[in-house]
Amino acid sequence: MAKRFELIVFDWDGTLMDSAGLIVSSVQAAARDLGLAPPSDERARHIIGLGLIDALRHALPDLEPSRYEDVAERYRHYYLSRDHELVLFAGVQELIGKLARAEYRLGVATGKSRKGLDRALDGSGLGTYFHGTRCADECHSKPHPQMLEELMDEFGVAPAATLMIGDTTHDLLMAKNAGVAALAVAYGAHPRETLEAETPLGCVGSIAEMAAWLSANA
Repeated sequence: MAKRFELIVFDWDGTLMDSAGLIVSSVQAAARDLGLAPPSDERARHIIGLGLIDALRHALPDLEPSRYEDVAERYRHYYLSRDHELVLFAGVQELIGKLARAEYRLGVATGKSRKGLDRALDGSGLGTYFHGTRCADECHSKPHPQMLEELMDEFGVAPAATLMIGDTTHDLLMAKNAGVAALAVAYGAHPRETLEAETPLGCVGSIAEMAAWLSANA
């Protein structure tokens, strides 16, 4: 059967890596260190997928811009002290390997920094599978379409042949802004009803469901 998509682009945190909980606790701890009221779990989860400064702007709306870097430094302290504990969601390694063997172009579009993504790719063993990656410190933050546009340009793939997979509305809106189809995952940062309101092609609740959806639709 002919492929519907040539390029499949994944978000990282909350989509491939089970990291949403650590991101939330790190943002909250950073706020406390600076005497700020920490954001609720819901507010902190909402900012996952954005570039760090954009994320802090949303998580701590009353924070003076001059203090963004102070909070960012404390966030990095807490996150990096435990990121070695993070694991891929069960089944990710097998799924990515299967897609690579099926000769899909594979990409990552993430709110992580380049340094952070490279460390995660190396630590997870997935680095060799991805043909191209884009990060928030080298592109506009989601939902701006730049990350997807650059990946499509890099591989000469049209929007109609590109699929974005992510766990936040930021991912789905980025896909819309790039004219790209999207698959939502409901096991990450944002709740299913919020994701489905953005009308993705589908919304899956596990890596196993994602694998089945891709087998039937990609």
